[in-house]
Amino acid sequence: MTKIRRRNVVHKRELRPEELQLYKRCDEVLHYVWDPIGVSESVAARDEYSTYVWLVFGLVQEKASQSKIADFLVELESKSMDLNPDRRRADKVAGLLVEWRQRIDETLPRIMH
Repeated sequence: MTKIRRRNVVHKRELRPEELQLYKRCDEVLHYVWDPIGVSESVAARDEYSTYVWLVFGLVQEKASQSKIADFLVELESKSMDLNPDRRRADKVAGLLVEWRQRIDETLPRIMH
């Protein structure tokens, strides 16, 4: 499996506001769009993918390419979940995650030198 450096973050509240926003978007996209086991309509399963959110967040935050994020999602589906991966869905999800990262980056104030 792809090695991903996990942030030493104990609580989400330790994230900067823009990091927390990106974390939340990653969580939502994984749950509502990626959803490889089909639990997005169950309130009881809202945290089903929580173990993967930090990993995906790390990739997105480190500006991994859409392809690398999609590869990771496919790997999760096949190796961690023992599913037949859906590459098209992984590509779509990775694209959304990259778009969110770019949108959040665009809202950050620019420091002039």
